Amino acid sequence: MAREAWHRGHAIVKPMSPLLDPFVRGIAVGALSVAGLAIFNSGVGRAARIASAMACVSISAWTITESPSMWGAFGNALLLLILAFPVAGAFWLMLMTVFEDRRLTALNLAPATLLLITGFVQMFTAGAFHEATWALRNSAGGLLTLHAAYVIVRGWRGDLIENRRRLRAIVLGFAAVFSTTEVTLALVHKLDPNGPWMALAVGKLYGAMIVVLIVVSAGGLFLQARPALFGGSRRAEPATYSRAEAADRLLVGKLDAFLATEGWRREGLSIGTLAGELQVPEHRLRRLINTRLGHRNFADFLNVSRIAAARRRLADPAEARTTVAAIAFDLGYGSLGPFNRAFRSATGATPSEWRRAALQTSPDLAQAV
Repeated sequence: MAREAWHRGHAIVKPMSPLLDPFVRGIAVGALSVAGLAIFNSGVGRAARIASAMACVSISAWTITESPSMWGAFGNALLLLILAFPVAGAFWLMLMTVFEDRRLTALNLAPATLLLITGFVQMFTAGAFHEATWALRNSAGGLLTLHAAYVIVRGWRGDLIENRRRLRAIVLGFAAVFSTTEVTLALVHKLDPNGPWMALAVGKLYGAMIVVLIVVSAGGLFLQARPALFGGSRRAEPATYSRAEAADRLLVGKLDAFLATEGWRREGLSIGTLAGELQVPEHRLRRLINTRLGHRNFADFLNVSRIAAARRRLADPAEARTTVAAIAFDLGYGSLGPFNRAFRSATGATPSEWRRAALQTSPDLAQAV
């Protein structure tokens, strides 16, 4: 967001006390600092550590610069403003690493980087170009937070980690909606800077209180940061099954039969649908796939079989002229994006790269791909 957009119309809601606003924001910044340090120093995955630390720093800077009095106490430090520029991108990146298990690639870092660069551009421009940059930055922030909310909602049911499901549904879902509201208020401010809804802007006391509630609630769950919440999948050892309860062994057998009959090929298959077909409670199936089979989400469980089949087909000379898209759709993917991400995550290469490497002993086939 642009600096001037944050500081217009601050007189709409009169603070109850000149000390209340900095006190409220101080609580938010303190909770963010503690949560960020706890996550960064924990044993969670590298991507989640770095992205969460970036988000905590940027949100803290944003919270401070939203308040003229509090930012003034820091001498209107330019560094804080710079750290606040990529706040929407940093928040989005944190959600992608925590809930989508994405890596810190140049593509995933691009939103935060672009918001940072355009923030600098806006600082040194004026007139129509300045206003256009402001509108584009706020619109981009809104789209990022809307996408974050979509990701949270989309993956809730297939998430197999109970703590992460609570974090997804209760805290960060509300945070994403609130962030989207803040961007909308910034855009509406252009049309009506004195509307009563502006009292909910983060630059106002009531908006700051909402931020505190979100941050403190999220911090309580983030302080539980551990590999089971943020880290990679952990497969159970085969010996585990010999000590499993009879009911679990029976359910594992049903899952094995499901995999053997290639039920994973069905597009749009959900854990709820599979639980109904296996005639078991959904929560029990979720627990078993997570704790016994070591998968973080239902898509990960399906991807093991789907990617194994994709490898075989991509390496098969007889399938050399079958398009990657056709293989992806045949294996149950609704679009190429999820297939490419899953394949790259499992193999470190794109499907096309994998195919070329597998067929490199046959130049004619390699050229035909």
